[in-house]
Amino acid sequence: MSGPGQKNPRVVPCPTCGREVPWTPASRWRPFCSERCRLIDLGQWAAERYRIPGEEAPSGARGPEGEREDER
Repeated sequence: MSGPGQKNPRVVPCPTCGREVPWTPASRWRPFCSERCRLIDLGQWAAERYRIPGEEAPSGARGPEGEREDER
């Protein structure tokens, strides 16, 4: 692993385009290579193209605001 005083920082691939991104404070959008790639990823989450696996809520379950899932 690279520490803060080492000359060769860890390099990670951008999750959106695969470009190599140095893992340093100078890499403003890390782990993304740019704001564009960060916003593309955010849009994918907002469009529900990415999902975290889990069990489906039972019918009539309440959401985080106290409303029933079937009332949304």
